[in-house]
Amino acid sequence: MKKKILIGIGIGLVAVIVIGALVVGFFLGDLVKAGMETIGPKVTQTSLTVGSVQVGILTGSGGVKDLVLGNPDEYKAKAPNAITLGKAAVSVAPFSVLSDKIVIKSVEVRSPEIYFEGNPLTKNNNLQKIMDNVSAFTGSASAKPVETNAPAKGAAKPAKKLEVDDFLVTGAKVHFNGATLPLPDIHFTNLGTGPEGITAGDLTQKVLGEITTATLKAVVESVSNLGKGAADAAKDAGKTLGNEAGKIGKSLGGLFGK
Repeated sequence: MKKKILIGIGIGLVAVIVIGALVVGFFLGDLVKAGMETIGPKVTQTSLTVGSVQVGILTGSGGVKDLVLGNPDEYKAKAPNAITLGKAAVSVAPFSVLSDKIVIKSVEVRSPEIYFEGNPLTKNNNLQKIMDNVSAFTGSASAKPVETNAPAKGAAKPAKKLEVDDFLVTGAKVHFNGATLPLPDIHFTNLGTGPEGITAGDLTQKVLGEITTATLKAVVESVSNLGKGAADAAKDAGKTLGNEAGKIGKSLGGLFGK
């Protein structure tokens, strides 16, 4: 009887722990969402909204849905958003959350939509503006504090270290000047594996930088191909016009007895 009671108590404790973890995971998703929508705009200097965040404490799995990164003010007239993301899946080593460095096993960003505005040959475009904002934030965040004799009360805590074993952006598309351009997969591995890790700001800068580079390349190639097509069309039109001009010249020559 005592054995059955102990087994029942054990099962009950496990059930409470599991239910508690699920409840905490549910509210933790809301906390992560709130954190992203609070910190994100400070990093990019644009709006950032998230539909929902799921966090599974027991499994270490998570996901982000309906993330929207707004455009800088000077580009909002043509396109309110710079990047929209339907879904991203994340896998984390659960117990690493309690350590000095969070180990992210994998991140998979699926089918993001990128809206390019501006000149791809200069820095006068929306993605480069956001990159400049991110660089300014990460630079100021990593700057060493000025040494003083004052006590360090209220000093900001150092950014949490991250390790990202695998980061994949797949199925990305760029919208530019009425055209939709596919981007090749963007893949990173073994980021922050050393003891110093990588900060969330540095990770954002690295991923967004690669997306910006790939987007600029696709847009420039698109413009080049368009220019080549227009040049070829003009050349063909010139040939046709030349032939017709020859015919007209002969006809006029006949009229004047030449």
